[in-house]
Amino acid sequence: MCFLLVHPLWEKVDLFPAGERQSPINVRWRDSVYDIGLQPLTVSYDPTTCLHVWNNGYSFLVEFEDSADKSVIEGGPLEHNYRLKQFHFHWGAIDAWGSEHTVDSKCYPAELHLVHWNAVKFENFEDAALEENGLAVIGVFLKLGKHHKELQKLVNILPSIKHKDTLAEFGSFDPSCLMPTCPDYWTYSGSLTTPPLSESVTWIIKKQPVEVDHDQLEQFRTLLFTSEGEKEKRMVDNFRPLQPLMNRTVRSSFRHDYVLNIQAKPKPSTSQVTP
Repeated sequence: MCFLLVHPLWEKVDLFPAGERQSPINVRWRDSVYDIGLQPLTVSYDPTTCLHVWNNGYSFLVEFEDSADKSVIEGGPLEHNYRLKQFHFHWGAIDAWGSEHTVDSKCYPAELHLVHWNAVKFENFEDAALEENGLAVIGVFLKLGKHHKELQKLVNILPSIKHKDTLAEFGSFDPSCLMPTCPDYWTYSGSLTTPPLSESVTWIIKKQPVEVDHDQLEQFRTLLFTSEGEKEKRMVDNFRPLQPLMNRTVRSSFRHDYVLNIQAKPKPSTSQVTP
């Protein structure tokens, strides 16, 4: 999916740069490689490090205090601890699309990105964002389903940041409540999905989506790309088009042999494995 009208964010940027590790991508389940060496991802967030939520004219960001290792992730494909800087979402104008990544070409209505930086190798987020192994981003798909009680706390704040460059205090929030209980994930080397599109990101894409209801997604769509006083443009379809995988390998933390055998007739002597 592409924007029908190019958002100002992209006006001076080549939408398809020459890099070979661009994001997002379509994750092909059967082509991903199970890596027995991938450890579980450990998430440890301090709710008191949550600062505020603001409309940056492209999405809304919930930002965190990151001067110390208070809200961090470790393990998984990462060699170091990474500090949480912010999280944000991407979503569509309707529920049929919105996620940046896709799985076997399936779109989800929205995608959460939790952005972390490598404070072992770099002095600040800005430097880390430009260099290899600088960032680690957890991607979580949102799908339509039951009401998400914890997300609602954030949804309730959105009317106060309707316009671009508006900010609201948002203290004591643990974003791990927005993650699925299933530990399984895919991982690959990629890039930021907004300018400067730096190829600095270790992506960790959660296999299991989380459920939110239609009304909660509709509240996302009440936000605006525009500042107060400007002609209103709804904040929708704020996702980058899919990029080619090139020569990269997508690794999985889980076995998925059953996907390869879906079309095969089961042998009488073997039990069926289900996802």
